[in-house]
Amino acid sequence: MAVLVKICGVTTPADARMVAAAGADMIGLNFYHQSKRFVDLAAAVEISEQIPDDVWRVGVFVNSDRMEVEEARLAARLHAVQFHGDEPPEMLLGWPCPVIRAIRVYDEGSIAAAVDSEGPDYYLCEGGADGGFGGAGVGFDWNLARQVPAGQLIVAGGLNPGNVAQAVQATRPFAVDVASGVESSPGCKDQEATLEFIQNAKSA
Repeated sequence: MAVLVKICGVTTPADARMVAAAGADMIGLNFYHQSKRFVDLAAAVEISEQIPDDVWRVGVFVNSDRMEVEEARLAARLHAVQFHGDEPPEMLLGWPCPVIRAIRVYDEGSIAAAVDSEGPDYYLCEGGADGGFGGAGVGFDWNLARQVPAGQLIVAGGLNPGNVAQAVQATRPFAVDVASGVESSPGCKDQEATLEFIQNAKSA
């Protein structure tokens, strides 16, 4: 089965249409206020209306409270929720949809500690950017990701059209995730780069 592709940090309805038409399997909407790719709830709803139902709408949250996540999940009709901050283990439990847990990878121990926890359906591994919560384009040693069962692994961080095939071949993950690697500027997806990324990932 070909790897799935998640294009994260989509900020406009036009980009959502373009990304879906390019063949993305998942589109990430970032609800973290300090992100360059932040969308408020009204914008997220408008964007979601442009995403076909067979493409997962994934909400990305950083240390949000449960009520805020649930409000966004219902309003934007999210297929999955992604926790990208320092949420306590109980925050990962009890959701009626798949849960993605982001892991900032610094060394072997970074992944081992997270995978031992209960709750997540998928683990998104990315480079450990100092003080950041994703979208920084920081890579990591893909060999470390093998600690995560391949069927639960999403590889992110520093991916672009030029290296995504190598990442897929090294890890055979469930999915790959990109934000800055296919942008012309923060929050603005480049059509050519998006198409190339998806094609290279799926043909690897």
